Amino acid sequence: MKVERFETDYAGKKVIVEYGRLAHQADASVTVQMGETMVLATATMSDSARPGMDFFPLMVDYEERYSAVGKIKGPRFLKREGRPSNEAVLTGRMIDRGIRPLFPDGLRNEVQVIIMPLSVDGENKPDIVGMIAATIALEISSIPFDGPITGCRIGMVNGEYIINPTAEELEFSELNLMVMGDSKRITMVDCDARELDDDSMLEAFRIAMKSMDPMIKFVKKIKKKVGKEKIPHDQLKWRASFTEEDVKIMEMIKKSAKKQLDKYLFSTPKGSKGERKRIIHELEDRLIEEMKDKLKTKDRSAEEAEMYLRDLMQKFFFDFIEDQVTEAILERDQRVDGRKLDEIRPLSAEVGIIPRTHGSGLFSRGETQVLSFCTLGAPGDDLLVETMENDGKKKYFHHYNFLPFSVGEVKPIRGAGRREIGHGALAEKALLPVLPSQGEFPYTIRVVSEVMGSNGSSSMASTCGSTLALMDAGVPIRRPVAGMAMGLASDGKRWKVLTDLQDMEDGKGGMDFKFTSTSEGITAIQMDSKTAGLTMDIIKATFPQMRKAINEVLEVITKTIPEPRKELSIHAPRIISLTIDPEKIGDVIGPGGKMIRGMCEDFDVQIDVEDDGTVMITSEDMTNAHLAEKKIRSIVRTLEVGDIFEDAEVVKIMPFGAFVKLTEKIDGLLHVSELEWGHVDKVTDKVSVGDKIRVKVIAIDRGKVEVSMKALMPRPEGYQDRPRKPQRRSGPPKNRQSSSRRGPPNRGPPRSRRD
Repeated sequence: MKVERFETDYAGKKVIVEYGRLAHQADASVTVQMGETMVLATATMSDSARPGMDFFPLMVDYEERYSAVGKIKGPRFLKREGRPSNEAVLTGRMIDRGIRPLFPDGLRNEVQVIIMPLSVDGENKPDIVGMIAATIALEISSIPFDGPITGCRIGMVNGEYIINPTAEELEFSELNLMVMGDSKRITMVDCDARELDDDSMLEAFRIAMKSMDPMIKFVKKIKKKVGKEKIPHDQLKWRASFTEEDVKIMEMIKKSAKKQLDKYLFSTPKGSKGERKRIIHELEDRLIEEMKDKLKTKDRSAEEAEMYLRDLMQKFFFDFIEDQVTEAILERDQRVDGRKLDEIRPLSAEVGIIPRTHGSGLFSRGETQVLSFCTLGAPGDDLLVETMENDGKKKYFHHYNFLPFSVGEVKPIRGAGRREIGHGALAEKALLPVLPSQGEFPYTIRVVSEVMGSNGSSSMASTCGSTLALMDAGVPIRRPVAGMAMGLASDGKRWKVLTDLQDMEDGKGGMDFKFTSTSEGITAIQMDSKTAGLTMDIIKATFPQMRKAINEVLEVITKTIPEPRKELSIHAPRIISLTIDPEKIGDVIGPGGKMIRGMCEDFDVQIDVEDDGTVMITSEDMTNAHLAEKKIRSIVRTLEVGDIFEDAEVVKIMPFGAFVKLTEKIDGLLHVSELEWGHVDKVTDKVSVGDKIRVKVIAIDRGKVEVSMKALMPRPEGYQDRPRKPQRRSGPPKNRQSSSRRGPPNRGPPRSRRD
């Protein structure tokens, strides 16, 4: 196959697209290169659909490869890529949300898009390159797709917007906004920000949409040159095929149902999800009972007619109800629970409701209820993160759990899936801008959100629950963070924005536009849509309605707990922090870690030592923590003349004095003449081995330290110092003359063997 190469400039960066070099058996494949970051994307579709498939089976996989960064990673006995990292899952989910709404409604062929970084230069992020590659692969494939779209990232450094910033620029950026779409619509948003104001965020959206236009023209050029013809409608697999009789009966059911919806669904507010489900099932039963006699024939019994109707209604009735809910909103501003379009369901918040936890918060919005727990740990309890691009540690992390009972279902529990990882990450980054620095609050922080009930945006409830739990735990966050999900009712021409969407309002033509914010500005955004994309008018209309809702939630949070608690829980560990000379870190750790392990075992503490000399001692028993601190200070202490030791231990008695332990490595000589003012016959008359005494350093000479007890006592009036007697040496005195010679003593001429 001939290799086709295309080049363009994207916001000042050269983009190279190659088609025809790799993965020829995929429906379509391209490599996209920006700088030295190169990503392969493939798009493939199955010929058939799996039996019983009631949703569009799209799979988007972001496959990290360590070879792309020139490293060998992984456990010692398994040096290959295994389970996707959280970052890989999140990148795959981003691209999935951006392309999913652009496939035909009702398609049941399996579609798989695989994005694989081949080279990563550390400057150009592979996620944005992967977005571009995935959308080009779909656009030139035979798979039906309502493109073209592309991807774009917007950053902000010192108030200046940057299109597709480098990895280094992102480290200093106040904004990390990623979108997919074109100059007129946006299909996906994923954003984190440092409390950015609404106007600045809207401007970032405008810049993103404008900057994608040249790239869209470039993609059209590629499609014109190498694009395949799309597969015809009749050769694809669809959700359901209806006969003429089916269509006729469906219209009869819809006509009858519309007359009864006003009575059963819209007559009075239906506040709960269960109540609405019950009414719909009752209406369904009523319609079947009404229709089955009309369908009864010689060849079809009443029972067979009922089975036929139930099977038919399963294929279309719920979608029809969602369409009617949308129509009621567009025509009459009427929601099934009776709320106004900008009204939030009843809110409540509680803190400190679970004993022994370090912090807990319960947040409820309507039937959505989340219980969050905050646990404080030692600095060494941080989370080690290993990805294709980065290795590092996380001092704050959030885990989200969604068990089946939260929606009244019975399902096997198999651990965290892609959805749980995504929701947990969203609530995690929502709180990052308000967390204290490591210097202010050295604890490792873990927050777990347990969804107790779900009917609309449990991830935003998790953000609110996390805020409550952190404040209850005494974590000094700068400001509370609240979250809100905004919805949309639309039919292709008309649209209206909804505050706090729930079950029936999240149908075709809807959106799930999630915002987290403090009173000062936005911290995170995530959006997916069931439309062909959001226009700038829709985005602009969403912001003031969102801000009103966020402020209402913040008011509930601050009424519950106005500020973080001043004291930590009695069950939380305490940390003592000190700084030592980095040159003495080895003394604290000891050979093979013997010293630090011994202290951890002896005092039942956890000790963490940073490269800059910061030492943190964590313990639930402050007495033990202070003992460990005392020992560490003793290990690293540098002695000076005049230093006073309050409890130096006598470790050895000699005729001329005693040796006392000053630090872990240094003993001092306490001469008999320094025991007190006046004559002392025996050292043991005053001190014994094991005594703790108060001494002062009086001399340091070539590493030898002398201390005194009497220097800390009042000098008697008229006292005269006596000269200290020189220490006697054991053995005969040395011959000064012979000791000054070099080499062996002269013993005369050497003797011969014969002598």
